[in-house]
Amino acid sequence: MNSSPPDLWLAAGLRTPFARVDGPLAGLGAIELSMPVMRTMTRLETSPPGHLPQPGAGIAREGIRPDLLVWGTVIPNLGYSNIAREIQIQAGLDQTIPAFSTVLACSTSMVAAFEAAGMLGHGGKELALVGGVECMSRVQVGLSQNLSDWLRRLTQARSAAQRLSALGALRARDVHLHLLEVKNRATGKSMGEHCEEMAKTWNIAREPQDKLALASHEKAVAGQKAGFFDDLIVPVAEASSDGFPRADTSLERLAKLQPAFDRNSGKGTITAGNASPLTDGAAGLWVATGAGMKRLPASVPRARLVDWEIAAVDIFHEGLLMAPAYAIPRMLARNRLGYADVALWEIHEAFSAQVLCNVAALQSPSFRRDKAGVDADLGSLPWERLNPHGGSVALGHPFGATGARILSQAVKELAGMSKGSRAVVSICADGGLGTVALLQAE
Repeated sequence: MNSSPPDLWLAAGLRTPFARVDGPLAGLGAIELSMPVMRTMTRLETSPPGHLPQPGAGIAREGIRPDLLVWGTVIPNLGYSNIAREIQIQAGLDQTIPAFSTVLACSTSMVAAFEAAGMLGHGGKELALVGGVECMSRVQVGLSQNLSDWLRRLTQARSAAQRLSALGALRARDVHLHLLEVKNRATGKSMGEHCEEMAKTWNIAREPQDKLALASHEKAVAGQKAGFFDDLIVPVAEASSDGFPRADTSLERLAKLQPAFDRNSGKGTITAGNASPLTDGAAGLWVATGAGMKRLPASVPRARLVDWEIAAVDIFHEGLLMAPAYAIPRMLARNRLGYADVALWEIHEAFSAQVLCNVAALQSPSFRRDKAGVDADLGSLPWERLNPHGGSVALGHPFGATGARILSQAVKELAGMSKGSRAVVSICADGGLGTVALLQAE
């Protein structure tokens, strides 16, 4: 795809603390989780924890008014289809701002940024607020399709005879609930099962996975102690900081955990300790043209959005989470860059194994040439530049919010580097998809 226009920017936004399922954010739905982020970013007063204001209440007359809102969530809710608009109305934002929802699995709020970037500069739109949310504690249970069909026919019956006929059509085998699972529909396998297959294909052992997980926790804890996350997080309910980073973990503790997805072969390597946890949370981010950036406070960290790439793989012949290994070389090659030219690497840690598999592919000349279609020698990836304040294994992974979290984090990190420094931000996603972005400090 073509490079992005030269005058596009990302500015760090805000997020809720990321919390464990059934933890301190469990009482809030996706709309309630998102509102403190959206209201605080636009300088609306925040509501008391757990309070849902009346739609239209507290509209800001002075504040930051975006020209566009894009928000997403991966797990659907039967009560609405456009969560962006629902949050906007409930939060009291100006309803003349266009708002729409998007979804791309774990890349949801990252692709929201790309979509907004492609729409800015047209029709007077210069500033967009994008983001996403996931409320894993409040997953809605549905009916089986056949039971739903039967119930619809029953409620639409207009006579006693029709109702009796509909009642008689109910079959016992159709009476069950539809429970959402973190699985790929086409393959029937969970993300962890797919990643176990990738780890075996790329010969990724258990120990390096645990080492990467430990490093993620150590960096996240250090970032918390140094206050790095303080201006990126808005307190919600009883939570004011991420609940996952573990200061007391160690390689010895991680090594004692049992495999979670391959428990029978004796070769399973992915555990609860080297995989990202199920998480509640919401996150937002600013996308702007140069003119739009002037509407944000000068203190907000910012970086130029140089380029982006979306890639997809055949999930029956390639690892489900390997798309970034295709996208990154293509994006760097067209910008005439090698791995060493990138000062910061923010790679989403769905699993430690997934990061290690993708890096192994990035450094494989045959993979880069024969699969990604890049002939240039991009060199070796500098491990010391990876996820300097921790990744999803330590910070958590609310599917719809991770893109905005990782982009905001990268923008803040990059803003503290010298002018011209570059960052690559990468996210793998279910369905064999991946999104990556190239940022530059100015």
